[in-house]
Amino acid sequence: MNHKFRVLILDEDVVMAKYLASHLTRRNFEVSLASSDQEAIRLFRSFDPALVLVDISLTGSVGTEILERLKQIKPSVSLMVLSASKDPELIFRASKMGADDYLSKPVDPKELDIRISKVMENQRLFSEVTQLREHVRRQSDFTMLFGTSPKMMEVKNTIEQVADTTATVLIRGESGTGKEVVARMVYSESSRADKPFVKINCAAIPHELLESELFGYEPGAFTGATRQKLGKFEQANNGTIFLDEISEMHPALQAKLLHVLQDHEFSRLGGKRDVQVDVRVLAATNKPLERAVEEGVFREDLFYRLNVISIHIPPLRERREEVPVFLEYFLEKYSQHYGKRSQMFSDYALSRMMEYAWPGNIRELENLVKRYVIVGNEGQIIRELSTHKPIVTSNSFGQAPEPTPPVSPIPAVQATGTGQELEMPSLLEIGRRAAMQAEREAIERVLAQTRWNRRQAAKILKISYKALLNKIRSFEEHGKAHTGHVES
Repeated sequence: MNHKFRVLILDEDVVMAKYLASHLTRRNFEVSLASSDQEAIRLFRSFDPALVLVDISLTGSVGTEILERLKQIKPSVSLMVLSASKDPELIFRASKMGADDYLSKPVDPKELDIRISKVMENQRLFSEVTQLREHVRRQSDFTMLFGTSPKMMEVKNTIEQVADTTATVLIRGESGTGKEVVARMVYSESSRADKPFVKINCAAIPHELLESELFGYEPGAFTGATRQKLGKFEQANNGTIFLDEISEMHPALQAKLLHVLQDHEFSRLGGKRDVQVDVRVLAATNKPLERAVEEGVFREDLFYRLNVISIHIPPLRERREEVPVFLEYFLEKYSQHYGKRSQMFSDYALSRMMEYAWPGNIRELENLVKRYVIVGNEGQIIRELSTHKPIVTSNSFGQAPEPTPPVSPIPAVQATGTGQELEMPSLLEIGRRAAMQAEREAIERVLAQTRWNRRQAAKILKISYKALLNKIRSFEEHGKAHTGHVES
């Protein structure tokens, strides 16, 4: 689906703005007008233009500051300044604030056409370079993910078999295992590789907004909807859409997604007609959808529609032979990124990493290497692996590691001597131990919910980060807690 090149004109001179808009509309551009900074910001967010024409007036309210604000919102946007002034200082200031081009007023329409053609060509070249870099990055990620493990070679073989079909694929695996990399590999190996790849995280957007993000809306659909907005499905037309964390989609929206999968059509919010699309759907989940179906929070018919092809990515603890390869890869990557020359981990550190369970999988390993490159202290990394053990809990797919025996806050009464005397702790001691046990259970539960993000857990528990670390350390000293160390 080809969309028109969008241009936003910010000019206090309404007559001039309408003249330029009429000229550009005749040349098949989609144009929107604003007469103030505030209106321009509002339209900029909803209209999402590729080019903004900004009139910098000598005495009016529109100044160069708006250029900087627009660039902050969308760095890739092209900004062209229009001004009756030829003052070099103004031109320099506009350039410093983010202007990409400068055109004197009164504007010559032919010159404007030439300048806009250059903008379009530059954006096309930029897009091609970005896609090329992304392709190189993806190939590197693919090599890393599928290069050393027999289990991942099985995943790769499955991808190669299903990539060049239109079948829906459900990618399963714990958080941090590389589900998005697998989705992008399916896409890159398919006949749609030159078409759009659109990703949306169903857990990151409130369900009230997710419908408009996926399917778009018409003017007047709700308060503030002043113009038509295309949803992700339309943006992905003829290409691929990746629905990450599909298990978090609200049941009310699942029915509409099912309709798209069955009939390849949907209606925008406030729309009176159906929109047809040709989109391949890839979905990912770190939770067992079968259980969600049993609990009534996920539609059974949608589950079967999504689960045409299922790819399960094993956790890193089940493919430990990949750990050294990932360590070397991320060490080189972040050494270049931060401009540091970091030494490879010692044999002792590597052995500790090979023994570690990696509850956060590849993402946790990547974050650990990143911290090592920044801090440059291997001893600190070893201490993290030694003192912060993962909480023992079942993973997302019901595979429970060997459990830790529960610790009772009230010890059993012990007989001494002839059995006539009983050793019993005081009520004060019993209360203290019960409180500690309750605290431990609450902390473990919140840490599990936040995937071992201790800073986030501290906020939920309404205690300071330092206090939480002290409690965790105290529990570990008493053998009463096992905690992860993932920071995110």
